[in-house]
Amino acid sequence: MKYAEYLLKKLSTVENYTHCYFVAGGNTMHLLDAARKEFKCIPVVNEVAAGIAAEYFNESNPDGKKAFALVTAGPGLTNIVTSLAGAYLESRELLVIGGQVKRSDLKSPELRQRGIQEIDGRAIAEPVTISSETILEQLPFSKIQEILHPGVKPGPVFLEIPLDVQGSELSFENESKSFGRKGKNSDPVDQEALNSILHELAYCDRPILLLGGGLSREAARNLTPAIQRMGIPVMTTWNGMDRYGADLQNYWGRPNTWGQRSSNILLQQCDLLIAIGTRLGLQQTGFAWEEFAPLAKVYQVDIDKAELEKGHPKIERGIQADAGEFLTKLIRLAPLENRKYLNWIEFGKTVLTGFPLNESSNETASGFVSPYFLMESLSAKLHNDDVIVPCSSGGAFTVTMQALIPKFGQTIITNKGLASMGYGLSGAIGAAESTQARTILIEGDGGFAQNLQELGTLAAQGLNVKVFIFSNSGYASIRMTQRNYFNGAYLGCDTETGLGLPDWSLIAMAYGLRYSKLEDVNLLDLALSEVLSRIEPEIIEVKIDPEQTYFPKITSRILPSGAMASNPLHLMTPDLSPDEIEQYLPYLKDRIKR
Repeated sequence: MKYAEYLLKKLSTVENYTHCYFVAGGNTMHLLDAARKEFKCIPVVNEVAAGIAAEYFNESNPDGKKAFALVTAGPGLTNIVTSLAGAYLESRELLVIGGQVKRSDLKSPELRQRGIQEIDGRAIAEPVTISSETILEQLPFSKIQEILHPGVKPGPVFLEIPLDVQGSELSFENESKSFGRKGKNSDPVDQEALNSILHELAYCDRPILLLGGGLSREAARNLTPAIQRMGIPVMTTWNGMDRYGADLQNYWGRPNTWGQRSSNILLQQCDLLIAIGTRLGLQQTGFAWEEFAPLAKVYQVDIDKAELEKGHPKIERGIQADAGEFLTKLIRLAPLENRKYLNWIEFGKTVLTGFPLNESSNETASGFVSPYFLMESLSAKLHNDDVIVPCSSGGAFTVTMQALIPKFGQTIITNKGLASMGYGLSGAIGAAESTQARTILIEGDGGFAQNLQELGTLAAQGLNVKVFIFSNSGYASIRMTQRNYFNGAYLGCDTETGLGLPDWSLIAMAYGLRYSKLEDVNLLDLALSEVLSRIEPEIIEVKIDPEQTYFPKITSRILPSGAMASNPLHLMTPDLSPDEIEQYLPYLKDRIKR
């Protein structure tokens, strides 16, 4: 048995890996030969797609099955660095195995290169991984597991294996089939901290429970009936968007700098915020983080102590704990249906009904489809077991995260930490393979063009992915920035300023994929029903007004010093009228300065 065969067999039998995304290369030949015997191996066109597909496969799989990426040395590794960075920022499991030249061809410190395609992959990957190792000798799998699981917080791992190590005959006896998962156990839930929150729940008037992506989907769905019985309003972060359904009675939406206005208004007026499984980053709190939940005692529960001690936003107490374990114990001890909250719940209903997801300030020119109407219609037609991939950045992303109405049971995956364009298609391929469910991809034409080569992978695999491309001739969010802050001095943001984009019908034809076009808003419901009824991959071009507005949003202003100053979450653009402030911001109206 070769060492490559031994290593990959252990990944299959011990770590539950079932799939391998790869681009074939000379420096991975032994690894690839071993992989074909153990896994379903799916070739992609560019290595970055292998990493993204594996990340989304792992994130969406309901049974704990996993995929890894296999790339060759040099450009294979440099191509996949973007996906390593994305998984690192989102704290998601991603194993990348890279080939390397044989040990005798490795460079000495004073050389730039000795072997063909040689580059120091370990050093490149190290800043964006939780472990990055070059395997210079055969290691037993127990040692490999220590590299794979260095701690309780997940993240990407890079293993670089020289060609001669891959192909060497196994030099030690096979180990026992039984391996323990390495890494530290999370600390037990702090009972004193739990008691503190229970005390606040007994005396507060306006509580909110904010669920983040650190709470697993399994835990969230198992706990949903109990959360409903608590009677506390529930909000979710963007990464936690599918942890609670909008079809549940106590759902109050998604606060964010690009969030729902009603949710932002309510969060800013609560007097107790219990944030579980969220790092409360700047996109969640707003850049004016000093004014985040200004009336509330904020309790933050996160597995990462550093996130609790970073200094923003201001919190009453940080609690280092596993999100699922903490929430389970909190629910078990919390009072049910506290009648003290009835006035708060009634006020919340008033705010939620007062602000539709498609505000009247949004403008769509004749002959184009409003992305907000599209989200409304699509939300109504999607099933509870669908997978939704709202790309990672740009107008298509933000309007989906703001206006999509999630249903209980849906899986929604994005990678907003890195917010890289071009993530969507590769992610949808991985998620669709992992779940075998209908997968809805929503991405702008500018971002989609960055990795459109993976349409070949989609066609070859025949996955039921519906690719909705917002066709607005470029980068909607960049165009809006240049319009708002630089008086419309456009540059490199659309086809008129030098950006080259294809005819999507011809692209679909080139890959042998079905193509549809949505441009008549009056026929939108019928067209969507037809598209969603077909079980096959399909490109759907949606004609979006290049000057489409995306409101509400948090805006910033440029100070004389050149610095940017942002509004707090409750003051989104367009501004509220004095009457609206009086009606919807009664707890904050005295603090608002105009």
